[in-house]
Amino acid sequence: MSNADVEAGGRGPTGIKPPPGRYNPGGANAVAPAPPPFYYYDQPGAAAQERRHRTWVVPLVVVANVAMFVVVMYYNNCPAGAAGRDCVGRSFLRRFSFQPFRENPVLGPTAATLRKYGALDWYKVVHGNEAWRLETSTWLHAGLFHLLANMISLLIIGIRLEQQFGFWKVGLVYLVSGFGGSVLSVLFINRNGISVGASGALFGLLGAMLSELITNWSIYSNRCAAMVNLIIIAAINLALGILPHVDNFAHIGGFATGFLIGFVLLIQPQFGWAEPSSTKSKYNAFQIVLLILSVVLLIAGFTVGLIMVFRGEDGNAHCSWCHYLTCVPTSSWKCDR
Repeated sequence: MSNADVEAGGRGPTGIKPPPGRYNPGGANAVAPAPPPFYYYDQPGAAAQERRHRTWVVPLVVVANVAMFVVVMYYNNCPAGAAGRDCVGRSFLRRFSFQPFRENPVLGPTAATLRKYGALDWYKVVHGNEAWRLETSTWLHAGLFHLLANMISLLIIGIRLEQQFGFWKVGLVYLVSGFGGSVLSVLFINRNGISVGASGALFGLLGAMLSELITNWSIYSNRCAAMVNLIIIAAINLALGILPHVDNFAHIGGFATGFLIGFVLLIQPQFGWAEPSSTKSKYNAFQIVLLILSVVLLIAGFTVGLIMVFRGEDGNAHCSWCHYLTCVPTSSWKCDR
């Protein structure tokens, strides 16, 4: 697909319309993650012990993403461009109208506009000293359908987590996971394309929910069923990443980052540890080992990843089969490399 196509926008060579999600250099990304199941406390008093936090970060993130989309559409100004009379909604949206469906089937701006306002672009990150794109790309969306899918998923997943763990922990998981997804994405991205979307951060929240269940295993009932459900949800959403034009590396990087951060930030004390007669420590050895291991892996992963990024290395050169993680060619579609 040409550079003029929205990263999420144009159809592939087969005319397949990509689903909404995080987008990579030529098409759309996977469907946003489905809501995970709720867990239930094992001990009778544990539910009452949990503190319910006010939720304001997740709604604020949603508002910020919507506002950013509106700003990008304002500066995109489709009627003033080459599309002119073909803009979708031109008669009533005016300068906020969308690019034609043939250019962007998810109702959004051009790839050039997204690139200008912070999309993930390999050349600009590596050679243009614009590392900030590793984070700003997670606040951009390729189209209205893309935005709605991600924000609905964020509300479903994020509010529950923020109520339980508070704003700063969930906010940090979201931001760092989005960054982690972008680091892995830029290592494997099509050098001529761009990538935008919050799906890496969303997959990070999903990964954090899984690690939170593992590290706090003893305080939950229904844990085996919850574990199976979370694994199935994650596997299905990651499997959707093998569709053409999907930036599944952003999903994988975000999920892995969130999974590790969850062991560090979402750890909870053992039930009953604070009772005067209790001999329990606040955290058990299993939790401490997972926390230390996760910190080491996070530091090592980001260090190695960022060194590779700023050296301009191509991840595909070190992994001949990794491109199959983001697209598997079939008789029905081709994969851009």
